[in-house]
Amino acid sequence: MDHSTHAQHTTHDSAPADRGLWPQAVSATLHCLTGCAIGEVLGLVIGTALGLSTMATIALAVALAFFFGYALTLTPVLRAGVPLATALGVTFAADTISITVMEVVDNAIMLVVPGAMEAGLDSWVFWGALAVALAVAFVLTVPVNRWLLARGKGHAVVHQYHH
Repeated sequence: MDHSTHAQHTTHDSAPADRGLWPQAVSATLHCLTGCAIGEVLGLVIGTALGLSTMATIALAVALAFFFGYALTLTPVLRAGVPLATALGVTFAADTISITVMEVVDNAIMLVVPGAMEAGLDSWVFWGALAVALAVAFVLTVPVNRWLLARGKGHAVVHQYHH
């Protein structure tokens, strides 16, 4: 047996238990990003296409981001047989902070990129700013989700309902 492999294995096994929280945080953030991106893109596209004001468009995007973010968590919890009231509580506990951070970051970026909110749907400025906004929001939300997981909060509360 190669001793260097054994030494690496032993070192890995004796690593702190919370080392696995980073991959969990990335997974939780990707889950959050999926719901947020669906709602955010849909809201910004609808608001821009309808010619809504910047603030009305952002409000629509945020509302839809929360809706889709919560829906992606609520659905499997309900499928696990959890009563609706309990499932809603679990969903809100799991996702509210993560979605809030993601929405604050990505909408702030959309507001500070010159012309992004005024650009049409056929503009690279709009889509480029949105892509950057969602990427930055993801990067900044991962540590938030890791912090929540380390405290048994956030997506840690839904793990018991996953089969």
